[in-house]
Amino acid sequence: MSAAAPPARGRSWTWWVCGLLLLATTINYMDRQTLANASRRITQEFHLSQEQYGNIELAFGWAFALGSLLFGYVADRFSVRWLYPTVLLLWSAMGFLSGLVQSYENLLVCRAFLGLFEAGHWPCAIKTTYALLLPKDRTMGNSVLQSGASVGAIITPLIMRALMTDQPGSWRFAFQAIGLVGLIWIVLWFATIRSDDLKSKPEEPLAPGATAPPAEESFWRIVFSRRCLALALVVFCIHTCWHLFRVWLPKFMQEGRGYSEAEALNFNAFFYIATDIGCIAAGAATVWLNRRWGFTAHRARVWVYAGCSVLTTASVLLFFLPKGPALLAVLLVVAAGSLGLFPCYYSFVQELSAKHVGKFMGLLGTWVWASSSPVHKYFGKLIDRTGSFDLGMAAAGLAPVVGLLCLWVLWSRHELGRGKE
Repeated sequence: MSAAAPPARGRSWTWWVCGLLLLATTINYMDRQTLANASRRITQEFHLSQEQYGNIELAFGWAFALGSLLFGYVADRFSVRWLYPTVLLLWSAMGFLSGLVQSYENLLVCRAFLGLFEAGHWPCAIKTTYALLLPKDRTMGNSVLQSGASVGAIITPLIMRALMTDQPGSWRFAFQAIGLVGLIWIVLWFATIRSDDLKSKPEEPLAPGATAPPAEESFWRIVFSRRCLALALVVFCIHTCWHLFRVWLPKFMQEGRGYSEAEALNFNAFFYIATDIGCIAAGAATVWLNRRWGFTAHRARVWVYAGCSVLTTASVLLFFLPKGPALLAVLLVVAAGSLGLFPCYYSFVQELSAKHVGKFMGLLGTWVWASSSPVHKYFGKLIDRTGSFDLGMAAAGLAPVVGLLCLWVLWSRHELGRGKE
């Protein structure tokens, strides 16, 4: 007698898995944000210039670029059920080892390997939401996934503040403690996911009178398409905005506006609460536009992206605002818009191809981390020369609007109105 088939998975299980993806992103950002939250202590302990600190982020970014290409290919070839916990274990180990380094060079190496393995998170996560969710729900699922970045960035300053004391080197234990958190996620993942759970989700049925979607295009034809070029420019713009604020905000507040370390860490929590609100609101807005106004999934994503990019332009006000409530309010507005852009971008990538989701996440990730990571080095040089953070941060907030223009010009107006799903 054959064994009974395992029971079918319900909708609540699907969203539980999205919750696990949120937790994985949280851990990803906890390991990443330790450096930013201890940046002043580390630069003082190792006697680093702003440019050298920027070099650490450059090493992380270029390694992330290489890892995106590697794991994007691997995620389409091998089981995400095994690949995902493997990369999470490896990046957690690098976060732990960062707390043991005794020199600038060793820290540079650890952060580079952290970037390499953290890159595996995104192809695995986007492959998972693609397999679990229908097109109309994917932006919401991607919002849940991406909101873990905010949760991690909210939790990390609180943990760092609790674990760091006035003693030199107390930041090291915080790095190690956060590095161990990933072990909990690995247990939950294997307890939740069966070997056949991540087969591709059927697409939504066609509406009466609708035409069937075109056959899957070849990988290389999509690579050289206007749509792929549009997304390459879009992701460069949104990464520049998000990561410049993520990496440099604690330094901007302490060295650029005179806040204390405790004040900067406390505000960091509010900053990332705002990013989380913006991220979840972006997903909810696409669902609302689809259900209430009949927008296609694609058109809803474009409109939500446009709204978020308008919010980030508030960064130009940093030129005129000293330390005070108005400055903090502007930073919160930028925060909400900056993370809300990402679930829209992930869903655009899922539109490119059903067969090559992992490869396109990896390819675009490689491009953006290789091209945008030097921004940190040159931003650091700009600060060293001018003594001001304002120009670079204001420009970063304008970048998503440039991405919106590229999306409009290169992804045809007909497709923007009609959508692909």
